[in-house]
Amino acid sequence: MRFLLTKTTAVLALSLACAGLAHATALDQFKAFVAGTKAARGEFTQRQVKKADAGKTAAPSSGTFVFARPGKFIWTYVKPYEQLLQADGEQLYIYDKDLNQVTTKKLGDALGSSPAAILFGSNDLEKNFTLTEAGTRDGLEWLNAAPKGKDSQFEQISIGLRNGTPEAMELRDAFGQTSILAFKKFEKNPPLTATQFKFVIPKGADVVNN
Repeated sequence: MRFLLTKTTAVLALSLACAGLAHATALDQFKAFVAGTKAARGEFTQRQVKKADAGKTAAPSSGTFVFARPGKFIWTYVKPYEQLLQADGEQLYIYDKDLNQVTTKKLGDALGSSPAAILFGSNDLEKNFTLTEAGTRDGLEWLNAAPKGKDSQFEQISIGLRNGTPEAMELRDAFGQTSILAFKKFEKNPPLTATQFKFVIPKGADVVNN
């Protein structure tokens, strides 16, 4: 009898927790996501909309991602062409497979006010962004993140969440162009190896240091 009561209580508690998260504000969901997600992986699609084109979009890109906080990630474009963005916490590597060229940059503060900080950075996001609620749209709870730094190339970043997980991001730059990302198969805190984010220069590749 004790087992049945314990099991029932556990199920009830889990149901209440899920229900509470589903109805939580976007800001509460996002803070819970940042605090509880040290690593993740999944798939993405990305498309760009130019304001001057009245909503016309370019051909979408798609690929995979994996990250571990803070500042370690592998963002892989698979279609329509292959490109890799990889960071080991100190250096950012951009590999163009068609050109067989690697561009390296110091990660440093560049991550701070960039969209990458939303997913890959530290937990201190309110240091670099002003966060505000943006209502419900397309079944998601939306949050706006306005970069505080004047050197950011983005005017506003919007994050759409469902049940505590980001499912979409919209990135609006100063030129009237918006990048729209959709995430799927989002897996929180998967097992990752210690050397997974170490970048290996492809054989014969040209290396450009910035």
